[in-house]
Amino acid sequence: MWMLPGQNQSWVSEFILLGFSSDPTTNSILFIVFLLIYLCSVLGNGLIIMLICLDTQLHTPMYFFLCILALLDMCYVTTTMPQMLVHLLAHSQTISFAGCWLQMFVFGALGMTECTFFVVMAYDRYVAICYPLRYTVILNWGLCIWLAAGTWICGFFFSVLHTFFTMSLPYCGPNKVNHYFCEGPSVRSLACMDIHLIEMIDLVLSVFVVVTPISLIVASYICIAMAILKIKSTQGRCKAFSTCASHLTVVTFFYGPCTYIYMRPNSSYSPERDKQISLFYNAFTALLNPVVYSLRNKDIKRAFLKVMGYFWTMGSFYSS
Repeated sequence: MWMLPGQNQSWVSEFILLGFSSDPTTNSILFIVFLLIYLCSVLGNGLIIMLICLDTQLHTPMYFFLCILALLDMCYVTTTMPQMLVHLLAHSQTISFAGCWLQMFVFGALGMTECTFFVVMAYDRYVAICYPLRYTVILNWGLCIWLAAGTWICGFFFSVLHTFFTMSLPYCGPNKVNHYFCEGPSVRSLACMDIHLIEMIDLVLSVFVVVTPISLIVASYICIAMAILKIKSTQGRCKAFSTCASHLTVVTFFYGPCTYIYMRPNSSYSPERDKQISLFYNAFTALLNPVVYSLRNKDIKRAFLKVMGYFWTMGSFYSS
């Protein structure tokens, strides 16, 4: 704590992240579990990025967007998991006020970017299925880059607003955050003033970042479903649907928990439940993406075998 000059009031200079448990044995088990989840998430998404960059046959708009999604997931999970792993083993679980501010901003920026980026991926599927012959003409590389850049700009812009309104609140009393990272609602609950107005502002931001993208995704898939129903052959319908199944799976696992955390009324706030639910859109979604997109994608499997074959050939050449 430190004293604000001219006032007889203490202000928080650091927060304590309570995490999941105070029991050392439980924390040791959680450390191993979350370490495996983190490593699999980073390695899996890193592998997708490497395969798409190395295989020229994957240099298409769909895989360009998938590459960006993998990059987002790698960065997203890295903003919270390494610190959580340290806190599971360390005696001190503190984070500075500035560190909390930075973590909330980066986490929010990447999360909001991913929210809007799913709309771009839905649009990609819409064009691919509804206008297959004009796919590369409509989604040219210039438009792809602008769409990707636009989602990053929107994500960071909304995160600045979210973080500014949350961290500009006066924190003059409790500093124990009942969470494993500095998430907005959990930190905001410690403010020593009425936060009703800030919650309303955050709700408006959530409408732009969560409700609007979901509405656009639903609209896209309604058009896609109508286009699929017009396909006469059953095989053609199944093939068209399979190209969307992976995206729909990931969107469901990401938006479901996000909607609950940021769109629910404040009266239903439950720290313990929120910590568990936030793991889904923070850790498990990043782990799920490589599994969903690799197991259901023949092009990714082919690229993987091709790269492994190349490295095997090079290894055999140098060993001989």
